[in-house]
Amino acid sequence: MMERVTKKRLVLISGRAHRELAEEVADHLDIELSEANLVDFANGEIRPRFADSIRGTDVFVMQTHHASGGRSINDAIMEQLIMIDAAYRASAKRITAVTPFYGYARQDRKAEGREPITARLIADLLKTAGAKRMISVDLHSGQIQGFFDGPVDHLTAVPVLETYLRTHATDPVIVSPDAGRIKVAERMAQHMNADLAFVYKRRPKGTTNVAVARDVIGEVAGRQCIVIDDMIDTAGTIVSAAEILKAKGASEVWAMATHGVLSDPAVDRLKNSEINRVVITNTLPLPPEKQIDKIEVLSVGPLIAAALNAVFEDTSVSEIFGGENQA
Repeated sequence: MMERVTKKRLVLISGRAHRELAEEVADHLDIELSEANLVDFANGEIRPRFADSIRGTDVFVMQTHHASGGRSINDAIMEQLIMIDAAYRASAKRITAVTPFYGYARQDRKAEGREPITARLIADLLKTAGAKRMISVDLHSGQIQGFFDGPVDHLTAVPVLETYLRTHATDPVIVSPDAGRIKVAERMAQHMNADLAFVYKRRPKGTTNVAVARDVIGEVAGRQCIVIDDMIDTAGTIVSAAEILKAKGASEVWAMATHGVLSDPAVDRLKNSEINRVVITNTLPLPPEKQIDKIEVLSVGPLIAAALNAVFEDTSVSEIFGGENQA
């Protein structure tokens, strides 16, 4: 009779969309980042080939869904799917898809007729490729957790943003840029023991990337206003919110968001806006040409590392956030 004690092993593999964040997570976990050895063929097809055996290991395939290095957001997603498939076929014991920024999250319902629900499609693709669970940070809407057929660990960067505010802000008013974010802003205001305000805006029907701020509910005159959102994409929402806050007498306006997508013309808009400071996290890379003085980047590396370690050790992920990561 043979008795064996099997050793669990954690393997972290990264795509090319944001390798720096994966390297930081690996440092926090005190492991080496495994090499995916990704190759681009002449016609644009992608092939990974893992250097070491991953048989029986707990594999985390990390890719933020983002365009970078001449590759599109769709390339980033496809790259992650192919790496998951490679890990599945290399007999990994369990595969977790780590997507700090989840692509197509805003297509989470049919806003008008004959539209796709692409956020669900992405979840199905990750599952089909071989991912047994998923980890993401500040999903655009919480119900996306239900699109994935398996456990989802929904992390939030709010503690990182709050720590920054406690150190740098003075008696702030937390502002939701629209009705949809009011819950997040309300929770942050409670944690900070701060006042709350929100901007009423509307999106003209049939338009994309257009939002018009209309009014402010709450006292903002003479106050430092912190506008909190899950992402800054073209910055239209946040810039129009800042304009109306300044018009209502705000002394200063900061913008805070987990994901700095910053699609054109976001950086120019932010540079020329009423916003004094923009605080984002590194769920997405910030290329040098977008690094302006107003923008500060905080790291979610320690949070992601703690979550990966909890999943690997079969301990609670929600305890890291005191249970407040589910909303």
